[in-house]
Amino acid sequence: MNRAIAIALLLAVGGLSIAVAAGRQDEERVVEVEQLEDNLYVLRGGGGNSAAFVTGGGVVLVDTKMPGWGQPLLDKIAELTSQPVSTIINTHTHFDHVGGNVEFPAAVEVVTHANTERLMQEWNDISGLNFAGENVFAASNGRGMPTRTFTDRLTLGSGADQVDLYHFGRGHTGGDAWVVFPALRYAHTGDMFAGKGMPLLDANNGGSGVDFPGTLRNAHRTLTAVDTYITGHSTQMAPDDLAEFADYVSEFVDAVRAARQAGRSVEEFAASWTPSARFSGYDAATEQRLQANAQIIYDELP
Repeated sequence: MNRAIAIALLLAVGGLSIAVAAGRQDEERVVEVEQLEDNLYVLRGGGGNSAAFVTGGGVVLVDTKMPGWGQPLLDKIAELTSQPVSTIINTHTHFDHVGGNVEFPAAVEVVTHANTERLMQEWNDISGLNFAGENVFAASNGRGMPTRTFTDRLTLGSGADQVDLYHFGRGHTGGDAWVVFPALRYAHTGDMFAGKGMPLLDANNGGSGVDFPGTLRNAHRTLTAVDTYITGHSTQMAPDDLAEFADYVSEFVDAVRAARQAGRSVEEFAASWTPSARFSGYDAATEQRLQANAQIIYDELP
């Protein structure tokens, strides 16, 4: 697949229109800032949404966007605070969330789920795209790779500076981390909740359509102290939005299961499926995304 097309497809996560097209990669890299609290910012542009949490011991940065966007992130953060970046948390392995890691100082701690560390080493093609993005870690002799991992839960810092990391199960990939700022009642979902649209299922990197709804519901049930979610590629969402998104993904999985039981092909399903009226405001999924996701679920089902 052409690299430019593949990047555009990945950045159109769930059918969302992301203002980063492959043809603009050589233009000026502009990081847009949205301040949520005195010490919490969303940094947009160049891939997945990043979050900068300013603590007494440095800036905790969630996700570093595509390759080439690390220095623009550093420059923008320097405009917001005199604190240096001390910690990077990568929500998952995809290049539009980890690509900037290599541009940060080697002393910065990089934290991921244990599965994400392994997947960053393997650098597998993304399901449905036959493309993985530039492997900046191979080119940098491993600089920017995780230096600390967790399995189910990890707490960094304490008090007002506390950050809690959770892994609730498979979904977008096999190592998706949810990052919670408990003192502020915010959380970053990564691409487990990229926005209101069809998610990308990446089975090559451990993702699961069958498990996805349960993982979302586990997160919603557990994170009762979160009021606002920073999504992977959209605007902030509320807990009710997360619960609704879980129902949307569940409806899709149930429809795929029924189609397979009826002996319908993936192509037939993708050409005819539409969500129920409850989800009429969701971004429309491309037939390519529907086929790719349905095939993954077909292959998962007994």
